[in-house]
Amino acid sequence: MADSTDSRVEEHYTHRDLAAAIFEALAAAGKNVNNLTLQDLAPVDEFHVRGQEATAELARAARLDATMHVLDVGSGVGGPSRYLAAEFGCRVTGLDLTEEYCRTAQVLADRIGLGNRILYRQGNALNMPFDAESFEVAWTQHTAMNIEDKSSMYSEMWRVVKRGGLIAIYDILAGDSGPVHFPVPWAREPSISFLATPDELHDLLEEVGFEILRWRDTTDLGREWFRAMRRRIQEEGAAPLGFHVLLGPDFQTMTQNMIRNLDENRIALIEVLARKP
Repeated sequence: MADSTDSRVEEHYTHRDLAAAIFEALAAAGKNVNNLTLQDLAPVDEFHVRGQEATAELARAARLDATMHVLDVGSGVGGPSRYLAAEFGCRVTGLDLTEEYCRTAQVLADRIGLGNRILYRQGNALNMPFDAESFEVAWTQHTAMNIEDKSSMYSEMWRVVKRGGLIAIYDILAGDSGPVHFPVPWAREPSISFLATPDELHDLLEEVGFEILRWRDTTDLGREWFRAMRRRIQEEGAAPLGFHVLLGPDFQTMTQNMIRNLDENRIALIEVLARKP
């Protein structure tokens, strides 16, 4: 992915004073910002389809435990990394291209008492600032959609994972019914959207050398999740805390497009576990 694309991706996700905006939304939702819990943050910091439920399912499938050091590639504002640290005792390092996300993620981790188990680094998934075989698990959720050179990304994940270690993937892939309707949460227009097909992802992982252990299509679950979100907003209005804090006023249109893209089979949701032999 070229530097100009990196800049456009970071611009898409950057929200100035994001931590302050999240704390303001938490207060509006009736939360005590000086005594926050993991669950208080979940509506905004689990920034992917199906939220914390999807994170929990993937973590259980990967059999994570407190002996593991996990690299979260594309860690965003840190919801999954905090969940893994809190629920499974893992040590987690988050890597994200967007500097504002890294700053916000660390503030939130510190605020709920997990700063001693989690470190966030700003960096590029195609050139990770880590030594070879540093992690038991490389984890990524809804990140590869913004990365054109996926072979380099998965090769870097191979490099930093120990032999016998895992990669855990939950991503949005291309469906079989034509191009995506924009805007969507990962891109307001096509120039920063790079969706692989399921066959392309499968082949890429095997070409890098990974042994695929689990391949699960969760498209139907994602479709129902978005429909439930739309019904809730129609019936109750938008809650103070949610993904709109990250994405701004475009989020309603993005939600409508996500439902349409799922309904028309323009995108798919896939969960993958693979081992480095």
